[in-house]
Order: sequence, then structure tokens, then C-alpha cells
Amino acid sequence: MEEEKKLYPFKFCTLQDDYPWGSEEFKLADLGYRDSLVREGWLAGNSLSELMETYLDRMVGDNVYEYYGRQFPVCVRVLHVKGRMPLRVHPDDETAAQRYDFLGKEKLWYVLRAGQDARLAVGWRCDTDAAEVYAKCLDGSVEDLLNVIAPHAGQCLHIPAGTPHAAFGEMEILEIGESSPMDFCLCGWGGEVHPDEFDPSLTLVDALDFIGYGRFRVRPGMTTAEPGTSGDAPGSVRVLDLPQMRVDRIPLAAPLEIRRDAGPFLLYSCVRGGAAVQIPLAGGQAIDFPLKAGETMLVPAECLNFTLGPTDRDTLLLETTTIRSDADPYIDPDVAPNLPEEE
Repeated sequence: MEEEKKLYPFKFCTLQDDYPWGSEEFKLADLGYRDSLVREGWLAGNSLSELMETYLDRMVGDNVYEYYGRQFPVCVRVLHVKGRMPLRVHPDDETAAQRYDFLGKEKLWYVLRAGQDARLAVGWRCDTDAAEVYAKCLDGSVEDLLNVIAPHAGQCLHIPAGTPHAAFGEMEILEIGESSPMDFCLCGWGGEVHPDEFDPSLTLVDALDFIGYGRFRVRPGMTTAEPGTSGDAPGSVRVLDLPQMRVDRIPLAAPLEIRRDAGPFLLYSCVRGGAAVQIPLAGGQAIDFPLKAGETMLVPAECLNFTLGPTDRDTLLLETTTIRSDADPYIDPDVAPNLPEEE
């Protein structure tokens, strides 16, 4: 019987959206309007939302399921920037839940590649207010207020809720964020904003209410974890530590044994090199699930014991998970998530 089969590590088909400023590739998404399909194995062709509907806590773990219900909590995408990305901002979980019945959108940007002309705009360089921001967003001069920095490959940036941000020039960014469509467009710099990129009901005026207007201090690393904080895996470094998600940077030089008594799920995004997740089978056998640079793999909570091994030199992974110990008062695990329908 199919329900008796054990779950296995999943890779998903890439979904790509093209915009005037470049493109975004969804590596893993459960957003309703973007729903990733399993690429391989006996569940190939099933969507991530279907897996969540069927396997529930076996996918994500007891605590994560109690908090998020059937909504997979994390979204992974790669941004290929070749121009000027519209300035955007996202709300926190409380604001998003109360006003829009969605999760907020805490996010991590990990710079994969940066050209000589690459720039990141993150937060305000000095204190401002809603009136000034509104006027400058309308006339396209809001860049005068922004912190603009030159990024480099390997840079991690936590972008908190309420922080305006954008990317300019030639660069690639791995974005790990909450499963939410809650990006508000603040300014398109006088150019075309693709009608499918932002929900038109999420307006600049609405965003003015939750934007932070204080000076944003750009710090080296710009992550929530203390510099040098060790991750769960030997030799790893924690780069993000939030209730919504925890991200560890793992330089994988030798096989790593993962042994745990319970979930939650684990996501592995391969930044460079290559790796394989090896799942033990009965009789001392094992099966390998390869992971190449640019791919993301979901290891379900049900896969408690496995080996993570490098298949190439200089392999670097980002491990993402969610640790929750409380139930979300806004989400009932027994009710299907209310997500936008694809038009």
C-alpha cells in the first residue's frame, strides 16, 4: 500500500518567472499561485501542497505542523538580477495575519554572485517619515534615502519585516523566506512593474503603516546569529536564528552523520560543489539522493537518520529548518490554508 511507504528526500521542478529586472526561480514553494512539483521518485508529479495535505506531520514534524497546519512554512528561490529591482517591503507575521490572513515574510538573502555594478539597497540611511517616503516613492527619488552597499559573493543579509530593499545591477541571490506573497511594491523607478510580480491590492499606502522609518544600520554579516555561533552540524556556522526559520552554513568536507529522535524537516540548498543524502535501508543497504549546486532538497521529518556526504570538492550547503514549540493562534491545522488562486 502506498501509505505504508516511507517518505524520502525530495527535489522539485524549478518554476521561473521573468520580469523587466531579471527573473526568479522558485526552488521550493507552497504559495498556491506557485506550487512546486516533486521531480523524482514514486511521488513524482505531486505538488508540495498535496504532500502536506496527505502526510501532514510526517513531512514537517509535530511542532511545525501544530503551528503552521498544512502550510509548508519556508519558500526558497533564486533571484537573477540584471537591472533595477523594484523597491519592496514586507510586513511581520502579526500584521500579515491580522490584515491579510497570511504569514509575514522574514527573509534571508545570500549573495551567490555579484558583478562589478551590483548594489543592494537595504533600509534608510537616516531617519525619515511616512510623508517623505511617500513623496519620494511617487517621484522615483526614494533612492536618496536608502542605504546602498556593494555586495560580495557569500554575503548573508537578514532583511527584517518593515525594511525596504532592492537589488541593482548583475547579481544572483538565494532567498530563503517565509511562505508568503506579502511583498509590497514601493517604487518601480519610473519603469514597468510586471503585473504578476505584486498583488495590486498591496499598495504603497498600505505599506506606509508598517514600514520602519528609523535609520537602518548596516552591519557586517547582517544576520540574527552572533558572529561565529556554531550550527547544529559539526563545523557549521549559524547565519540566521529566528522562530520562523533557522539557517546554518555548512562547509561539507567529509561525510556527516545525522542522527535525531524526531523532526522537524531539513532543507539543504547547495551553494557550490555537490552532495548526496544517503538514506539507510533494511539489510545494511542504502540509497543516495544527489544534490548539485543550485538545487534545494527537502528531507522530510520522517527521515530521522541519514548521511550527508560531499560528492565534489569545496562543497557548501545552507541548511534551513523551523523550530516551533507553540501553536499559532491564527492557524488551525485541521483547516486548509487560504491561498490565492492562480488566474
